[in-house]
Amino acid sequence: MILLAGDFRQTLPVVPRGTPADELNACLKASPLWNNVKTLSLTTNMRVQLQNDQSAAQFSKQLLDLGNGKVPVDATSGLITLTNDFCRFVDTQLVLIENVFPNISENYKNYAWLSQRAILAAKNNDVHALNFTIQSKIAGDLVTYKSVDSITNPDDVVNYPTEFLNSLEIPGFPPHNLQLKVGTVIMILRNLNPPRLCNGTRLSVKRLMPNLIEATIINGKFFMGQFCYLQFEQETRSIFDEKKNSS
Repeated sequence: MILLAGDFRQTLPVVPRGTPADELNACLKASPLWNNVKTLSLTTNMRVQLQNDQSAAQFSKQLLDLGNGKVPVDATSGLITLTNDFCRFVDTQLVLIENVFPNISENYKNYAWLSQRAILAAKNNDVHALNFTIQSKIAGDLVTYKSVDSITNPDDVVNYPTEFLNSLEIPGFPPHNLQLKVGTVIMILRNLNPPRLCNGTRLSVKRLMPNLIEATIINGKFFMGQFCYLQFEQETRSIFDEKKNSS
């Protein structure tokens, strides 16, 4: 028996250069194994129940209505209208940054403030643009970390030129040219030392060295405020340097 957990109302599988039909065909429901799957539904939002927050309960209901297709669709435009208490729309990325990270040039030192704020984006290009703009508002010089772009087998040099390796944007890996500042928020992409350093752990950079990053954990009930060191030659190689080796 295999236990799987997920939400079909979330984003469809990403198929590179695929059509909407390709994305639907990649779903579990399109598999012949789906006929043998027994589905069980969770009905209680434990976060809302434990916090007893009425506004969170209302927001949870709105999300469910949106995911279940219960929000009325405009017959003319084919679009839905989201209420003002559900979300706020902005015209540019700069306005979005200012709303989520107001006065970040001073507040980036406040770990409690940082831990409650994040911007989600669907595409890497948007992520890179947002990160670049936000970092530009923090004082200090950029430090560059580049991924390994050498070939272990000399016979493969012609097939995998350096320019090609540097252009790869692999899901779950940082870009080839990773630029950071002191005060930048970074995220662990691998379970390095659970439960302290796990996939999704957020940290604020305190010091940047050639092969070492000193950072402070800014999320997690038990580890917030603790220092840690990310060393490139050892376990964090899989985060920053493995991208070209795995190619």
